[in-house]
Amino acid sequence: MPSAHARDAENGHPAIRRRRVLVLGATGTIGRATVAALVECGHEVVCFIRPRAGIGAALSAENVAGLLPGAALRFGDVTDPASLAADGFRGESFDALVSCLASRTGMARDAWAIDHRAHQQALAIARQAGVGQMVLLSAICVQKPKLPFQQAKLAFERELMESGLTYSIVRPTAFFKSLSGQVERVKRGRPFLVFGDGRLTACKPISDRDLGRFIAGCIEDSSRWNRILPIGGPGAAMTPREQGEMLFDLIGRPAKFRSVPLGMISTIRAVLAALGAISARMADKAELAGIGHYYASESMLLWNPETGRYEADATPSTGSDTLREHYARLIRGEIRDERGDHAVF
Repeated sequence: MPSAHARDAENGHPAIRRRRVLVLGATGTIGRATVAALVECGHEVVCFIRPRAGIGAALSAENVAGLLPGAALRFGDVTDPASLAADGFRGESFDALVSCLASRTGMARDAWAIDHRAHQQALAIARQAGVGQMVLLSAICVQKPKLPFQQAKLAFERELMESGLTYSIVRPTAFFKSLSGQVERVKRGRPFLVFGDGRLTACKPISDRDLGRFIAGCIEDSSRWNRILPIGGPGAAMTPREQGEMLFDLIGRPAKFRSVPLGMISTIRAVLAALGAISARMADKAELAGIGHYYASESMLLWNPETGRYEADATPSTGSDTLREHYARLIRGEIRDERGDHAVF
């Protein structure tokens, strides 16, 4: 089968120029989708990954090779600049650096180590190597920063924008996998949990595949250069209640909801924070409760600081995959989500 850029040429479209791209964070589901899209575009892709990758370091080098067909694999420690330089870049020339790397928990120490410092080090090495472009996967929630991981991401975004490299900062809305935690619960006949009335927040869910293609497209699409790019999936914004109604409809049962007061999270967080004074474990739990409260109370849509509102219509959309299709495939057992630390419930 001819490559995507060859097919474009055959169809009379300008051929995509083959670029040499180094990818960080390639073993996550979004990273895999991005690598697949880059390979499909005809780029030469090199992935720098840990010797034991994935959630809980469950993936061996052999496992990873099967997940990233068409890409060259190099192994090392992304948090160690010496390893990234010697084992990743190897003194070779690359056109672009693409990062889908992100902290797993979002907790402060993890966020500043990965979302900021590891990226800061990678940027410095890339500049020394003569790389002229970087595409960064960030998050739409940084537009209202209240949490350490948002501050860490923003700090690196600023450094990237000031670096002199051509940049694209991609800020996606909610991922399918982060909205799929209640599928099995509902299949077992239990109610769908919502905060308040289930209409407090909304998002434009985006699939890994559509997001990966959007990220890969930033390499060649000059309209995406030197820009911050909020992006959601196709269709209208959805509230958690609408997600639950859709799930019950697919299963063929009347919708049944259970409301969780938003204040309950605040109370739990306060108790855990008090206990955190004598227990590091409780302090960690309090921090996670704060992250949970943010996602339960803030929409993943474009924020307009002038109106003080989230604007669904102003939030750009891309792709064709829908959350309904994703739910249907989960219900039929055709796919499983690798949710890791992205779970809401």
